[in-house]
Amino acid sequence: MASVTAPIRVGLIGYGYAGKTFHAPLIRAVPALDLRLVASRDKAKVQADLPGMRVIADPGAVAASDSVDLVVIASPNDTHAPLARIALAAGKHVVIDKPFTLDLAEARSLVALARRHGRRLSVFHNRRWDSDFLSVRTAIADGVIGKVRHFESHFDRFRPGVRDRWREGAGPGSGIWYDLGPHLVDQALQLFGLPDRVTANLARLRKGALSDDWAHVVLDYPDVRVVLHASMVVAGGSPRFVVHGEGGSLVKQHLDGQEQQLLAGMAPGAPGWGQDSDGIAVHDGRGSVRRLPALAGDQRRFYQDVAHGISRGAVDHTPALEALQVMACIDAALTSARTGTTVALPLVPEERSASQFAEDDLASPHV
Repeated sequence: MASVTAPIRVGLIGYGYAGKTFHAPLIRAVPALDLRLVASRDKAKVQADLPGMRVIADPGAVAASDSVDLVVIASPNDTHAPLARIALAAGKHVVIDKPFTLDLAEARSLVALARRHGRRLSVFHNRRWDSDFLSVRTAIADGVIGKVRHFESHFDRFRPGVRDRWREGAGPGSGIWYDLGPHLVDQALQLFGLPDRVTANLARLRKGALSDDWAHVVLDYPDVRVVLHASMVVAGGSPRFVVHGEGGSLVKQHLDGQEQQLLAGMAPGAPGWGQDSDGIAVHDGRGSVRRLPALAGDQRRFYQDVAHGISRGAVDHTPALEALQVMACIDAALTSARTGTTVALPLVPEERSASQFAEDDLASPHV
């Protein structure tokens, strides 16, 4: 595939919470990307933030538009796969907000379509560039607590009242596991690779809840257990990360602050962007505790990587396969919660190796 001359023209589908808060500001903060077009039924809302922006009500028209090279899909979860099919068939590169799709079968079909058309397909796993995760990942890699045996990741919020929005409704793709589970799973896979088995418990704990608002999922590895937890009824007190190793324990108390910075109107890259004053507590097992400073986060790196990949010309399908692996874990957890069983990941050998997938694909011509 020929390289795309910068700036890469971008069409954004959806200007709800994700599109407005995350995608639009991060896209506009990357010089190699040029946000040209937004799909929204609320033109005034878009243009209040983005004066002069071209706004189209029909998301399918944006997905197939000749005026864009990259389509970013930040619409409700059940529209992800249909819109991505339109965009890929029209020869566009695609970024999909998490979750990738509603199930593994849809994810597989999109990966195959991206390969056939020789286009880059990525899922917005922006939390790889959060200060909390980067800090813990670096401490683990540096051997601060030796071999990890227990890893616990919480994404908890305090929203005791059920809100009238599709994410908390009864429709397909709703609920906390589809919403926050992809972040938790993707970070775990970045650290430990694919688990052998998944065991999950999903629940509706709030009065009037229409979809799961509590999730507790355990990933089994040969010599480590990973606990992923998300809840809407936690007012405080639960750490973001707890990691136990043979040489001690790590505790990272608070969540990365970039989302709050974006909500406050801070431009990505402005002074103070991604800074985190909440360091990591390191317990040595003998009663001593020391603190490591937190690294800065920078979610712009997601779109910087996307722009770099598209500009290079050769399509790396590793991001698509990594997203498919996350979807396999999401699917397995849903099956486990429904059946009360522990579930192995239903992946074929090719799908288990991101590097092999990329090498095989780049060795063959694209259609």
